[in-house]
Amino acid sequence: MTRRLYDLCGIDEELRFSPYCWRVKYALAHKGLDYETQPWHFTDKQELAFANHDKVPVLVDGDEVVTESYEILHYLDRVYPDRPLLGDTQAEARARFFKFYAERSLAPGMMRTIIMDLLNAIHPKDRDYFRETREKRFGRTLEEFHSPAKGLSQLDQALEPLRGLLGESNFVDGDAPAAADYLLFGPFMWARIVSTADLVSNADPVYAWMERMLDLHGGLGRSAMRIVDIEGAYDA
Repeated sequence: MTRRLYDLCGIDEELRFSPYCWRVKYALAHKGLDYETQPWHFTDKQELAFANHDKVPVLVDGDEVVTESYEILHYLDRVYPDRPLLGDTQAEARARFFKFYAERSLAPGMMRTIIMDLLNAIHPKDRDYFRETREKRFGRTLEEFHSPAKGLSQLDQALEPLRGLLGESNFVDGDAPAAADYLLFGPFMWARIVSTADLVSNADPVYAWMERMLDLHGGLGRSAMRIVDIEGAYDA
């Protein structure tokens, strides 16, 4: 049976921007595993009822249904042990740290920078849901939350440890990429797809790492549709 990944889409079904789904797509490519994607919208909750879940990614692999990006990486290592993603206990602890670093230190600054671009990239039928849930989370309107200057400053400070690491190696996991790189790169793909904001300068070690990540696995990230590829997207 074909593996199927339920994957968040936007105003175009090929606009796939979930940072969590991108983690899984890179992990599947790392393992050399074929799969097909099922486009999914924020408000299509009923389509995931079979998984007892209400958000993506959801991976269906034969009779197995796996939810949450980090758990999917665990599953892939357990069922397909060649080319490990998480590795030994020490490597997994490092990967888990970078998972939380990406979600709690990097993503907030990115969100504050790109939130209005993100709203524009979301399918119109999902925008009321997105606005309502995020404004409740932030305690203010999206327009009030949106502050590129503050967001970029926050992100710049949060990236400092990563700059030091990438000044000494090509990838977070060393000479070759693995789970830590994919966990970190998900938010960068999210921002790249929905926005044209320059998150880092091209002289930054993080920028060079981003370029290497975009070219991995046959240009998986670089070939992905972006909002700028959709004619009239900014009029949607």
